[in-house]
Amino acid sequence: MAQTYADLIAGIRKSIREVTLDEIKRRLETRAPMTLVDVREKEEFRAGFIPGAVSIPRGFLEIQVEGKLPDKSAPIVLYCAGGTRSALAAKTLVELGYTNVESANPGFVRWKDLGYPMDTPPSLTDAQRDRYGRHLLLPEVGEAGQAKLLKSRVLLLGAGGLGSPAALYLAAAGVGTLGLVDADTVDASNLQRQILHATSRLGMPKVESAAKALADLNPDVKVVQYKERLTSENVDRILSGEGTGGPWEVIVDGCDNFPTRYLVNDASLFHKIPVVHGSIFRFDGQVITFKPFEGPCYRCMYPEPPPPHLAPSCQEAGVLGILPGAVGVVQATEAVKLLLGKGHPLVGRLLTYDSMNMKFRELKVRRDPHCPACGPNPTITGYIDYEGFCALG
Repeated sequence: MAQTYADLIAGIRKSIREVTLDEIKRRLETRAPMTLVDVREKEEFRAGFIPGAVSIPRGFLEIQVEGKLPDKSAPIVLYCAGGTRSALAAKTLVELGYTNVESANPGFVRWKDLGYPMDTPPSLTDAQRDRYGRHLLLPEVGEAGQAKLLKSRVLLLGAGGLGSPAALYLAAAGVGTLGLVDADTVDASNLQRQILHATSRLGMPKVESAAKALADLNPDVKVVQYKERLTSENVDRILSGEGTGGPWEVIVDGCDNFPTRYLVNDASLFHKIPVVHGSIFRFDGQVITFKPFEGPCYRCMYPEPPPPHLAPSCQEAGVLGILPGAVGVVQATEAVKLLLGKGHPLVGRLLTYDSMNMKFRELKVRRDPHCPACGPNPTITGYIDYEGFCALG
C-alpha cells in the first residue's frame, strides 16, 4: 500500500527530536545555548519571528545552512508556522551531519497566539532590499545589520585621497549619515587619486563635489558638509555632531599633516569616538584603528612628531595614484566592522602595505602605560598648540 503524505510526516516526526514552545521560551529566558532557525518564507519572517532567530527559508536550506551554521554539533532548534516544514528541515539537517537538531511543535502561529515574545525585522523598503541584497544574504549583516548601517553616522576627515574611496564605499554600503570635513577646492592635480571628484567640478569646494557624487551613488545617504579646516576651536562642535542629529560613531581619519592628527587623537579620546587612521607616502600605506582606552592611541604609537625633513608630504614626495584606493577601502572596511560590532578591528595592530612588492605586514602596537593622553594619569586634559608641538618635533 502506497504511503500517504500524512504517513510520511508522521514517520519523519518519529525519527527526529521535537521540542515544545514552552521549553523554547524557557531556554530563551535562561539564555541556554541554542540557535533558533526560522524556515518559513521571507515574507512570513518579516511579519514577526522568535527573538534571535536566523532566517533560512526551507527552499534554501541545503544551499545556505552550512554557510550560516558551520558548527554541526551546536544545538539547533528549527521552527515554521505549524511544525511540518521544520520537521522536514530537521530530517535534512540530520542527513547533512548535524547532530543536535530539534524541531518545534507546534510552530510560530501558536507561539504568537500564546503571546510569547516576538520581534519584527527592521523595515526596509523594497528598493533598499534590492540595493543591499548582497548584504542581506550575509548572516553577519542581514536586515538588522543593514538597518543599523542606515542609522549609523561616520565622520570623514578629508575628502581627498583616502576620504574619496572610504566615502564612496561607506555610502554604497548604506551608512546613513556621512560627515565630510575639508576646506579645499577641487584642483586638477587631485584627480589622479581623489576619485570622489571630476573634471566638471574643478574649482568647486571638495565637500560640495563629494556630496554631489555621493548623492548620485546612493540617495539613502545624508551628507553633512563642513567646509572648514579642523582646529582646536571647532573640533568639539564638529565631533559632537552639533545640529546634525547626534555625535559621530566612528571617525575615518584621512588627514595629511601631523598637527591635525594629534588634535584628532586628543579630541577622539575626550569624545570617546574610535578613529580609523590611514596614511600614505609614495608607494606605501598603513591603517590602524584607535579605540579609546581599549587599545593604544596615536600618541602611544608616535609620542612625538618626526622632524619635518624626515616626513615630507605627498605634495613634496609624490604618491602612487592607486595607493589611496587600497588604504581607503581598508579604512571603510574597519568602519563598517565597528558599526556592526563584527570581526576583529585593527586595534593594537598596524597594517602596512608595500604596493611595489605587494606585501602586507602586521605590527603590534602596545598601549603606553605612561601615555600623556590615554594613560591612567593623563597630562593632556585639553587642547594644546598643535602647530607649535609639531614644529618642535
